[in-house]
Amino acid sequence: MLSLFADLEARGIVKQITSPQLSQRLAAQPITLYAGFDPTSDALHVGSLLPLLTLRRFQMAGHRPIAVVGGATGMIGDPSGKSQERNLLTDEQIQKNVEGIRSVISKFLDMTGPNAATIVNNSDWFRTLSFIHFLRDIGKHFTVNHMVAKESVRARLEDREHGISYTEFSYMLLQAYDFHHLHETQKCELQIGGSDQWGNITAGIELIRRIRVAKDPEAAQAAGLDADHAPEVFGLTHPLVSKADGTKFGKTESGTIWLDPKKTSPYRFYQFFIQTSDADVMTYLKFFTFLSHDQLREIEASLQISPEKRTAQTILAQELTRLVHGEVELKKAEKATHALFGESIRELDETTLMDVLSGAPSTLKSMSSLADTSALALLDLLVETQLCPSKGQARKDVQAGGIYLNNERVTDAILNIQPLHLLADRYVVLRKGKKNYHWVKFQ
Repeated sequence: MLSLFADLEARGIVKQITSPQLSQRLAAQPITLYAGFDPTSDALHVGSLLPLLTLRRFQMAGHRPIAVVGGATGMIGDPSGKSQERNLLTDEQIQKNVEGIRSVISKFLDMTGPNAATIVNNSDWFRTLSFIHFLRDIGKHFTVNHMVAKESVRARLEDREHGISYTEFSYMLLQAYDFHHLHETQKCELQIGGSDQWGNITAGIELIRRIRVAKDPEAAQAAGLDADHAPEVFGLTHPLVSKADGTKFGKTESGTIWLDPKKTSPYRFYQFFIQTSDADVMTYLKFFTFLSHDQLREIEASLQISPEKRTAQTILAQELTRLVHGEVELKKAEKATHALFGESIRELDETTLMDVLSGAPSTLKSMSSLADTSALALLDLLVETQLCPSKGQARKDVQAGGIYLNNERVTDAILNIQPLHLLADRYVVLRKGKKNYHWVKFQ
């Protein structure tokens, strides 16, 4: 079996490390590590999957993960990867977001056992830190020359239109202090994050080293340490997840894909991953699943031989939906997916039915139109919903076997829509051919 570090490298999860000694340190004994999550919303989206699952991989290998929710740093906003300053959130918004994110993170990490994960809020230690104390004891370890050389800062300094505020310029010091605080209080030795966090991570390592030397220069000198070589703490970054076509991962025409079922239903979540392109699917399988490397090689071989079967995409959607939403919701999502192409659409509950049909056009009609069994002819409804241009064409389409009511082929051209046809007591679903859906709601 591969070591943890070798496994991460084989999956392409390691982008940069601050020291080649990290792999040896991980192999020697358990380590405490952390990753930070900004509370810009009350939930996390799929863009946070990689750091979350990387923490989980470390925990499964015996290490102790800490998830830091930035209740304090979230009030400032990280300039990394941003072309302009974020809107500042209120205390109430931050607190609401922190609690929402905490509930999401707890689903991925084991909060019990000898290497139980911890979720902390950095406002707990920044709240008691005065501005003067911070400038005197932390700020003095950073030169402005060094800070402006960081990519996240330099890019903004070159932008004459937006620039960078002193508030955001200070963000690097705040995140560096997070690492120092966790190192002092919980013996944390490793910070992980996306490659856009490299400057912030190295700033934390530099701060830990300089404070150690400044605190006890004689002991440091006796140990052969100086500001550039003490003590050994580490940073690891992973690649930023992207799509092969250059579009942003986790974004769709209908919005962001969230890890919270209240924001993105399990069905939509499943559909997002089942629609992954051939160019991206193996990368996502390596990043986001816990399948063995032998299993991954088998899937990749199947993708090359029979890409039309989309076996890799199905496995990806199954593994991630099960991981994020559980086995029950996975089965519902699969059932809803199959329902689009079979008569089992009648078995779907109303919420899932609406998810399945959300992208299809719809028509609203009065329930009273069904009061008279001869009042609503199928042919008239096909014309009204524009599935057919005329009653004559609608009749031909029915006779040719191309019209479906609730996914059942219609053979009766004089059929009238009746209450017995309703799904969830208020809907009927019309389909022409394989893909042209239209749903009608009666109220």
